Amino acid sequence: MIDTHAHLFLKDFSEDLPAVIERARAAGVTKILMPNVDDSTVEALHRTENEYDGYCSAMMGIHPTSIKEDYIRRLNRVVAWLQKRTYRAIGEIGIDLHWDRTFLKEQITAFEEQLTWAKALNLPVVIHVRDSFPYVMESIYKVGPETLKGVFHSFGGSVDEAREIMNLQTFKMGINGIVTFKNSSLGNTLSSVPPEFPVLETDAPYLSPVPYRGKRNEPAYMAGTLQKLADIYRLSEREMDEITTNNAKSLFGFDDE
Repeated sequence: MIDTHAHLFLKDFSEDLPAVIERARAAGVTKILMPNVDDSTVEALHRTENEYDGYCSAMMGIHPTSIKEDYIRRLNRVVAWLQKRTYRAIGEIGIDLHWDRTFLKEQITAFEEQLTWAKALNLPVVIHVRDSFPYVMESIYKVGPETLKGVFHSFGGSVDEAREIMNLQTFKMGINGIVTFKNSSLGNTLSSVPPEFPVLETDAPYLSPVPYRGKRNEPAYMAGTLQKLADIYRLSEREMDEITTNNAKSLFGFDDE
């Protein structure tokens, strides 16, 4: 399994990260991708990647909820890092209107700027979408879907939204613990999605799958998400693991590793 989205550099893991990594390896997690939050988390992101070199890979971007009045300054700090070294992807980027619409214009501008970085660097994007799917799609089409690739992180959308993503052809859907929740309709949505579109993720420390819901999430718990996906697609866990791992390898450039 490849965990395509885990925030292991956050303070939630400061006390026991070595044990978290050990449990992940034991559960069959072979790689962990870490999306940045904003300029304040870069140091911790790099430190965690260095400590687990070859196992944890860093992405670079600014989370939409960090886009405020000073977003240009924060974007400049992040793009400076993209000019210094390589990253696995541009992320976590996107548009989030769940809590506040005050900075919608700024979020759209920042999102499109970061999509442009991805095009220039030929990197996948990891997109955060919350109550904002039409805006996100509009920006993707504006920047140019034919030269973009990536994943819709924490996908929980409708069948129609899934179809729009599939029509892009070069985008995947990040599936995490939400698919195991009793009140989630995601399983029904995925029944109309071919298995070459999902990739596994945790969003650790958030969104723990059943039976760990309500507890801090970690990569080892992704086995529960895999099991649920296998049930949805009527495949063995081994088959589902191989498919989702290959999906992640192809998208994030792990094919030769």
